[in-house]
Amino acid sequence: MKLGDRIAAARTAAGITQQELADKLFVSRHLVSKWEQGLRRPDYKTAELIAAALSVPSDSIVSRKECVFSELQALVPKGTELSEERLSALISRFLKQRSEKESDIFISRYYLMESFSEIALDHGMGENQVRSRLSKTVKRLGKFLKEECENDGH
Repeated sequence: MKLGDRIAAARTAAGITQQELADKLFVSRHLVSKWEQGLRRPDYKTAELIAAALSVPSDSIVSRKECVFSELQALVPKGTELSEERLSALISRFLKQRSEKESDIFISRYYLMESFSEIALDHGMGENQVRSRLSKTVKRLGKFLKEECENDGH
């Protein structure tokens, strides 16, 4: 079952409307609708808040592993199959080549699932700086994965 379907099913089982869920989360009903349709994807912390608002375990909505690997798996070149173990090993190798701050920001976002505002506070940066740095790191990771897959003959 897809993430949006799990949110919709849990909301329906809780007997609340999209608007009621939106009100509990301080978001728009339109955003809740987009989550349920799969047009937008809540980050892990938001998924935890959704689960709490619906009184269900957070793992019934989304797992941390699912959030991390769905985003990072999208960086793997088309037609290439990488196991989670191989992808994890490549990401670790990539992060060892980055600056400490760049690695910390990446880990904060993709492993600890922190929001941009939390990372910005932790690193004394603005949210836009965090987004920009993370975007550049993710692009470099995509290029790194492409090169590694080509070198491995995948």
